[in-house]
Amino acid sequence: MDPSLVVHHLTELLQITLGASREDLEGPGSLLSKSKYTDTVQRCTRFASDSQVALYVRKDVVAIDEPNGVDKPLDSPPHYLYTLSSDISFSATMAASVALLKRPQPIDPSIPITSQIQVINLPGLASLSTGPGHGSTVLPFEILHSIVHLALAPYFDAYTKGQENLTGSKSRVDGEARTGIPGTKKKMAELELSLLHLQQNIEIPELSLPLHEVVQSALNEDAARNTKPTVDLIPSALLADSTFLNSLQHTVNGWIKSIQAITKMSRDADSGSATQEINFWLSMETSLESIENQLRSDGVQLTLEILRHAKRFQATVSFSADTGLKEATDKVQKYNQLMRDFPLDELLSATSLQKVQDSLNLIFSHLNKKLRICPYPIRRALPLVEAISGDLDAQLHSLLHGRSLMHLNFKDFETIVDSADRIWRTWDENVKDFTNVAREVTRRRNEKFIPIKFAARHAKLQDRLNYINTFRTNHEQLQRTIVNVLGPKTTITSESNGATTNGAIIVEEIGDVDAVEEVSQAYAALRDVDVLEVSPEGTQIWVQAEINYNERTSRVENSIIARLRDRLAIAKTANEMFRVFSKFNALFVRPKIRGAITEYQTQLIDNVKLDIVALHERFKQQYGHSEAHAMAQLRDLPPVSGAIIWARQIDRQLNGYMSKVEDVLGKDWALHSEGQKLQAESNMFRKKLDTRPIFESWLHDVTRRNLSISGRLFSIIRNRAAANTLELAVNFDPQVIALFKEVRNLIWLNCPVPHAINNISKEAKRVYPYAVSLMESVRTFAQTGRAIADMSEISILLSGYQNDVQTLIMKGIPLKWESFVHSYDLHVKQLSHLSNGSIDRSVPSGRGESKHVQFIREFSAAVSVLQSKTSTLSNVYETIQKASAELTTCPYDMTTFHHQLEVIQTAVDQLNLENFANLSYWVNEINQKIEAILLERLKQAIQLWIEVFQEARSDEVNENSSHKRISGDHTQHYDPQLTRLVLEISMRNQVIYLDPPLEYARASWFSQLHDWLGIICNLPKVKSSRYEMNINLSRSADTEARFNALPGFCIDHLSQVYTAVEYKLQNIGTYVDKWLQFQSLWDLQSEQIYDVLGEDLSKWLQLLHEIRKTRATFDTSE
Repeated sequence: MDPSLVVHHLTELLQITLGASREDLEGPGSLLSKSKYTDTVQRCTRFASDSQVALYVRKDVVAIDEPNGVDKPLDSPPHYLYTLSSDISFSATMAASVALLKRPQPIDPSIPITSQIQVINLPGLASLSTGPGHGSTVLPFEILHSIVHLALAPYFDAYTKGQENLTGSKSRVDGEARTGIPGTKKKMAELELSLLHLQQNIEIPELSLPLHEVVQSALNEDAARNTKPTVDLIPSALLADSTFLNSLQHTVNGWIKSIQAITKMSRDADSGSATQEINFWLSMETSLESIENQLRSDGVQLTLEILRHAKRFQATVSFSADTGLKEATDKVQKYNQLMRDFPLDELLSATSLQKVQDSLNLIFSHLNKKLRICPYPIRRALPLVEAISGDLDAQLHSLLHGRSLMHLNFKDFETIVDSADRIWRTWDENVKDFTNVAREVTRRRNEKFIPIKFAARHAKLQDRLNYINTFRTNHEQLQRTIVNVLGPKTTITSESNGATTNGAIIVEEIGDVDAVEEVSQAYAALRDVDVLEVSPEGTQIWVQAEINYNERTSRVENSIIARLRDRLAIAKTANEMFRVFSKFNALFVRPKIRGAITEYQTQLIDNVKLDIVALHERFKQQYGHSEAHAMAQLRDLPPVSGAIIWARQIDRQLNGYMSKVEDVLGKDWALHSEGQKLQAESNMFRKKLDTRPIFESWLHDVTRRNLSISGRLFSIIRNRAAANTLELAVNFDPQVIALFKEVRNLIWLNCPVPHAINNISKEAKRVYPYAVSLMESVRTFAQTGRAIADMSEISILLSGYQNDVQTLIMKGIPLKWESFVHSYDLHVKQLSHLSNGSIDRSVPSGRGESKHVQFIREFSAAVSVLQSKTSTLSNVYETIQKASAELTTCPYDMTTFHHQLEVIQTAVDQLNLENFANLSYWVNEINQKIEAILLERLKQAIQLWIEVFQEARSDEVNENSSHKRISGDHTQHYDPQLTRLVLEISMRNQVIYLDPPLEYARASWFSQLHDWLGIICNLPKVKSSRYEMNINLSRSADTEARFNALPGFCIDHLSQVYTAVEYKLQNIGTYVDKWLQFQSLWDLQSEQIYDVLGEDLSKWLQLLHEIRKTRATFDTSE
């Protein structure tokens, strides 16, 4: 193969995959440069001709230094260096790399080179960064996961499916497939999961907030002066420069975005390990603290101060809210109450099972304690516990080696299993406590309910270890029993103990099988199996090894069964057989051996004796005192049939015990001494179990009574317990019902019931459903009647339904039972009922149904309706009673009174809808009771109005005065609201007058009194006819009946009101008259006084005294 062709193909490939330019490829140090071209050709030659299968091209960023310190232009394109190597490396300057792959053979020139070389493009660290200042990069693990998940795995799946479609079946057998294609798919899935977990190891990037060069220079100057930076250091021209301010604001916005990238960072709690979850939150707290320290730095504070000075408040005011730093810091600090000092390392570093158990207690103690005080979400706590389970599973796998478990001494193995069991118990107890804490915390936080459950990742390991424990225990038992049983000279140390035998082993062979050797070799096949590998492949390997073990031990078990049968065959007495069984007792756990020897268990003889003695004791107690009698009553079995069934059960049990003796002693068990004794005892006992005497006694009793079905349906009896009151009863002999049940059960028991009695039973069977229905209806009617009697105040409402039932009773009085005997069983529809409970007569009854059957159905329906209506009325009346009681104690308020009366009215409307009779009469009585209650409340209200009116002062009564009082009987009162009334003494046109006049005050007070009384007097009365149609359209709502007649019943109280008002008006009038007297003084002229008094000093002195006395009218503070 010409290497120049490979170089040419490589050049074109790099231009496409890496975007390489010819200039960069031929640049200094690149693979096509003059200095590197020879090396490139040599590498391509080796790649094309040798068995080298991979060639890598690396693309690195080259930093170009401009001469004489000239800055590099911002828009200048970057330069790259391309190198060729046989291995791949990774560095910070690598932008990308290309892997060229081929088969381990030279390139064939006759085949296009593109079909012989595969290309994979891999990004480098320099290209994974999202940009400077953004604080986040794309991890290589994400790229690798994408390649596996989106390229390799789909390509493999497509190929395998295509092969199956072409061949029409799987290309390999199942055994090969389990380790071939499915195994490869599993490994790919595991690789994907591992790469995904590596992505979940989220590292919180370090964030550095860049400063503007002006701010940085100001900080440097202040540092040199050792002063605190202020805005004064910034030139005023820059403070007014919008370009500078926009640049600062752009810098602050960059800070906000960078901080948001940190504060909004999270991780998937359902993936990864517990360590990743803990480290994530701890690292997040450290990163947020670093950000806060930077925000408190002088540079950041100076930048924000400059923006505030320039009134750029848009970037400064909402800076903290936009970053979300405070909320994120608060959340992370609260979460880290749980994550800090989390004792997970105790589990991961445990060197023994005991330390694992102790670490679980520490972990859950810390978790349960901190969950109560920190707001860590329960939705994240559940995956955390599941991850802890995964860490427990991994740690146990590292401590318990699956292959070494099968080599351990059995005692050491039991010690390990006991330690593991303690770990499982510790886990279950701690998880139970955690579940209780999680539910308690969920309720306390008022969070949405979530099921507190998770999948324990160590469950498979626990099940496998328990299974291995059972397996090794059974193997140890089998081997120990073989050594103890198969020969007295057999001595061996358990092979499963992993120890060597001491001395020669003398083994008694069973046929052609060396038992100990066979079991040891069967167990040896399991030594190299990793029993704790719970993957499908590991499980399959274990299952196959166990099958091989069972096949080899099965031959040993067959030999043991043969030897056991030989020993039982030569046993002459039951004691010898018992000794054999006791010696082989340890092998009974083996199902195969247990199934072979159960028929020879001699101990059953003694058990049979004890059981027969127990049967004797049961029979001595007699049927009436046995538990069977109580159960027979529950199952509606009559006494004679129950006794026969009970006796036959004992007889069957006795036969069962005798069959067990036959199983142990053989068919000739009666020839055995113990068998002869048991047979004699059983025969004598069986004679006592004969049920024929019981049956014949019952036949004689039934014949003597001469039972028949006749007479009227109803009868009237006296109830002595109720003072010999007359009661309605059903005229049906209970013995007839008992006869029907007895005959039915006796026929099932194959007893020869005479034809005559059987005919009576058939008649009773036909009448039985109607009799039971009628008895139940009469019983219900009696109970309902007693309930109605206890409700004497409302019993009048049920008179309509009572009349319906009584009418049906009158109809049924002449009916007789003989009519039912000749009726036929008809499948008819049930009577339809209206929504109010009454019978819908429009629905036709069943065709051919007799009037007797119709009567039974109608009577049952009517009684049921009466019972339902009684229950409904009781509930409604209780509601009315409560509302009436509330009227007595409720606040004196129109709304409250209306509400209680509406409750009563709603209850009455329900009674109206239910079609209760005499409703109008009963509602009138209810209104009278309500009127009496409201009259008392009205009297109290009048008295309260008088008290408030008399006690009120002008400076205490205003428009909003409303005081709540609680009286001695717990009745809530509200003081009446008295509007403040101001009467002014004014002078107009030299005339003194009162404004407004006293008549206005009288009218105002009486109006307020009428409003106060109208709270009760304007209440509507309860109506019974709201659901009745009325064609009288002339009636208006004003004619609605109200309690406006109540004031006529409290004249004395109203007279006190008028007296109090007139008394206050009188006082006001007296006071006003004093003012009006000064009208004459106002009109008086001074010359008139001088003329009257003259020079008499005594008169002048008297005048001065009178003026001084009258001055008190003006000196008041009112």
